[in-house]
Amino acid sequence: MRVPGVAGQARLLKHALACCLLIAAAVTAGGCSDAAEERTLVVLGPWTDGEERPFVAALRRIGERTGRSYVYKGTRSLRETLLAQLQADAPPDLAILSSPGDLVEYARTGDAYPLPEKVAGAAVPPWAPAVTVENERGEARTHAYWAPVRVDLKSLVWSRGASADKKPDWCLGMGSGATSGWPGTDWVEDLLLQRQGPAQYESWATGKTSWQSTRPAWEEWGRLLAKNKGDDADDGKALGAEGLRYSFELLGNGRYGLLNRDDCTHEHQGSFIRRHYGDDVLPEPTARFLGARSAGAHVYEVSGDLAAVFKPSAAAWDLLGRLTSREAREDWAKAAKPAERPYFPGGAFGSVPLSRSTRAVQDLFDGAGQICLDASDAMPPTLRDAFYRAVLEFLGAPRSSALLTRLLEQLEAERQLQLQEDAFLLDDLCDNAPGQSP
Repeated sequence: MRVPGVAGQARLLKHALACCLLIAAAVTAGGCSDAAEERTLVVLGPWTDGEERPFVAALRRIGERTGRSYVYKGTRSLRETLLAQLQADAPPDLAILSSPGDLVEYARTGDAYPLPEKVAGAAVPPWAPAVTVENERGEARTHAYWAPVRVDLKSLVWSRGASADKKPDWCLGMGSGATSGWPGTDWVEDLLLQRQGPAQYESWATGKTSWQSTRPAWEEWGRLLAKNKGDDADDGKALGAEGLRYSFELLGNGRYGLLNRDDCTHEHQGSFIRRHYGDDVLPEPTARFLGARSAGAHVYEVSGDLAAVFKPSAAAWDLLGRLTSREAREDWAKAAKPAERPYFPGGAFGSVPLSRSTRAVQDLFDGAGQICLDASDAMPPTLRDAFYRAVLEFLGAPRSSALLTRLLEQLEAERQLQLQEDAFLLDDLCDNAPGQSP
């Protein structure tokens, strides 16, 4: 296993010294106050454009209870923002990320801190598996480094005005700024999970299995793409150029969401998309569209918004514990609109009635059997980004065997490089679903 670099070791030693000084001051002075008690704690996260309002309301309620001051800073360029702050030695107290692969990197460089015992119970699997990294002395230690504050269900197909027994016109969007391509990786991952099951999915996602094992999933997705694209290569009805050009842009009637275009009937997307639709758009499990060869109707891919501490203090750990508490989840759910109610590991919270689509997802969560963390989210960042690029290139010729062979060879070469660098530190991406009833 690779030892953290010099910069990472320096940060570890600096933070360790700071913590020792705080502890010593508390002991000698009979209880010196934590410096964070007297300043505003910063939470960096991914929610913007109004999506952050329920979380900010919950954060405000925490402040009312503790008497501390908290501020939320949201950005769609989360990775770039956090890296810049770390390079400037000005990290947030907490950061909320959706990528365990990025968090592993921060753990091994000493930028993210292991959860202390008092909040370790918040590290619910599979969203927060234990990670083994080496400290500055080269000693391997296994800890949880983050905890899910909100989760989402994937392996879903959303439909408007058509039932699953009719021929679907698939709507596919791929554009999402620097992360363009992730809806395509979701397709490949879900097909592999549904066809080959959790064990094979986990083995591939954690770097133990060659990318050649994913070829059947790519080929099946390619057949679907070609079928919907039609004979005219310029057809933009569902999967052609127009569909890609308009993906994740502001659509008709001032609403996001591809099904708002009214020229396709089905969209493969996670539970977070429901905030852009009314209750005439409802989800069904991907498995219902795959026939008898599915691995099981209750096998789902999941994602999560994961909180980690980047500036350790008693106040920061207290905040992480409170953000994962039932009380905070009640506040968060109460402040959210019915179609934007968040999901949490272990059940629904809040007394505000659920929208029809939110209840439909909750029912699927309640009935989940095996759940597996989003594979690309869990991969080392360079491999994840290569996966994004590969699906974008694949869309240009989804039935080309030569192209697929080349793409899989490139991804396999990247996997081998990551193995040499000992970058695969996550092992347990699948687990039995925690009981979803509150």
